[in-house]
Amino acid sequence: MAIIASVCGIALIVVVLWEGFETIILPRRVTRRFRLTRLFYRNTWLTWAKLVTSFVPAGRQETWLSFFGPLSMLVLLSLWAGMMVTGFALLQWATGSTIVTQDGSAGFFIDLYMSGTSFFTLGMGDAVPRSTLGRSLVVIESGMGFAFLALVIAYLPALNQSFSRRETSISLLDARAGSPPTASEMVRRHGHERGMEALRQLLHEWEQWSADLLEGHLSYPVLAYFRSQHDNQSWLAALTAILDTCALVMAGVEGACQRQAELTFAMARHGLVDLSIIFRARPGERIQNRLPPDKLAELRATLTAAGIRLKEGEADLKLTELRLMYEPYVHALASYFRLRVPPWVAEKNWVDNWQASTWERRTIRTKLAERAKGEHF
Repeated sequence: MAIIASVCGIALIVVVLWEGFETIILPRRVTRRFRLTRLFYRNTWLTWAKLVTSFVPAGRQETWLSFFGPLSMLVLLSLWAGMMVTGFALLQWATGSTIVTQDGSAGFFIDLYMSGTSFFTLGMGDAVPRSTLGRSLVVIESGMGFAFLALVIAYLPALNQSFSRRETSISLLDARAGSPPTASEMVRRHGHERGMEALRQLLHEWEQWSADLLEGHLSYPVLAYFRSQHDNQSWLAALTAILDTCALVMAGVEGACQRQAELTFAMARHGLVDLSIIFRARPGERIQNRLPPDKLAELRATLTAAGIRLKEGEADLKLTELRLMYEPYVHALASYFRLRVPPWVAEKNWVDNWQASTWERRTIRTKLAERAKGEHF
């Protein structure tokens, strides 16, 4: 029995140390098939998302889904700490329960208590080890507990900084591409003089953003579960809008920055595909057509009104080919993370986030509805 307890204790400690190394320290994607952290996130996220969509009203689902990222991180750290404490308690018990209290009590629960106070470096002094091996285990566990605390302290700021960089660019996209961001608005709003040069610079910045997104989410996959401040914004919606814009420019927007669009498209698709692999979001064979013929005609009309000409004929076929390179992955990730896929063409009379607060937005929509009703009659 002591041998089994020793093996289980060592296994728990080794698993936690290796998982912590891969999750917090190792700056690259882990390819092995079984991982405790991946299993934890996948199962807890799917359970959480199902509960939220089943029992929470539609208007508050996004808020509840946003709780998962921070809460899951705290639960995971607590799980690791609990496994370490239990692992060392099993080792103490396997050595004969050499931990005793002042009243002479001993046993597994005393070992567990001693392990907890040692790991969190409390130093209560009401329980002490009697053997050399027991004292050695206490010292080793205290050192690991201190290192664990140091890693957590270093991990959280790095996580917050990566999240802040991601969200800053998404917020800047609001005035440039609408809310939610769409390719039609991004190109239309650059139809002014020297607009194509500004679009080229924007795509260059988002090439860098796509690379930073990929590296950040490879190092800290939990970031993908952290949702944006607004319901109509997300890292996936921003990435999709950039890919849509690049595909549109590459397909045949006259006078546009095709070379930069190709570079940004390559980086953004690379990030999208790798993230699909990480979260095992396999693209389906059948997906909803985001740009049917009527929407394509509306897109052309929108760009023409802004003085931007989109080539016809082969451009439509090329646009379709480019869309097939990334849209299946977009839908797979959107389905997994319960995120909305942005449209190609912005909705009419939609107000950007920067233009109005919640109360002003409701007033504007009411006035537009009343105006539409009056025109109808």
